[in-house]
Amino acid sequence: MNAVRSRTVRTERLATHIRETGAGVPVVFVHGNLSDGSAWDEQLALLPGGFHGIAPDLRGYGNSEPAPVDATRGVGDYRDDLAALLDALGLDAVHLVGHSLGGGVILDFAMNHPGRVLSLTPVAPVSPYGFGGTKPDGTPCAPDFAGSGGGTANPDLVKLIAEGDESDASPLSPRNVVRSLYFPGPDTVRDEEALLRGILATHLGDGSYPGDSTASENWPGVAPGTRGVLNAISPKYLNWSGLPESGCRAPVLWIRGDLDAIVSDTSMVDLGHLGASGYVPDWPGEESFPAQPMIQQTRDVLTRYGDHSEHVMEGTGHFPYTQRPEEFSALLHAHLSRVSAG
Repeated sequence: MNAVRSRTVRTERLATHIRETGAGVPVVFVHGNLSDGSAWDEQLALLPGGFHGIAPDLRGYGNSEPAPVDATRGVGDYRDDLAALLDALGLDAVHLVGHSLGGGVILDFAMNHPGRVLSLTPVAPVSPYGFGGTKPDGTPCAPDFAGSGGGTANPDLVKLIAEGDESDASPLSPRNVVRSLYFPGPDTVRDEEALLRGILATHLGDGSYPGDSTASENWPGVAPGTRGVLNAISPKYLNWSGLPESGCRAPVLWIRGDLDAIVSDTSMVDLGHLGASGYVPDWPGEESFPAQPMIQQTRDVLTRYGDHSEHVMEGTGHFPYTQRPEEFSALLHAHLSRVSAG
């Protein structure tokens, strides 16, 4: 197991905290929402010789600078931060691994910097049409993209994060988010304390998590604002469906858990699915606001892309690399080896 070391790198855009191991061909791991680079510690430690693992904290997460997010650029701020980090480290082309929000970041990066990508490993990535409020072909359920963005966050969760709550007293506590959304059941939870610390290190506010919002005449009554994390992944601003036409030809290994409760065709944080299930009142119906088929949307775009494989880790949830780290690392290392072999 490689020792994980950390430092802060001053780039042209912001001070970025990174965790790293090894030396050689660079493999950059990008974390998801309500997380930080420490989520990748096991995978950094498991990297084989000849690889340099790097896991940055995105802006507003962990120990990186809490700079605000301009959501009108989609994940453009995160993408440009990543490019600036590679420049500061003197790296040209890298392997990219990204989880959830981080999956969207690396796929967007590949669209905009195709020559800097050796391979792509999106893990439970946000849909190519963003998160929330789209029909199967990616068209919005409402013209103002209602049902996505900063207003869809649960205010009780935001309050408990702000309070640094480490208890399990509330069903919406950060600890219970780990237990009920990150993993498929209490007996599968691993690294609970580390994941909890990642949530509690999240910078809060309109420019960070969850972001601002606007009122809407359309169900469920909120539409995206222009700042912060959840607006950055709203379909109003995020769209990586152009990857097949981008010129990127890096091989893609898409890994997901079959019991993922967050990125799923029946996501427990998608208002379309929650409305259809009776959890959100006044749902306008399947024709107007269906559950977002996130898996099918990703599969459709990657099928058009071409060089990809989809691997489903059975019995795992939203954090398959934490739930079964050795299985995940074996998949990743085989992918890296295939690419390196040409």
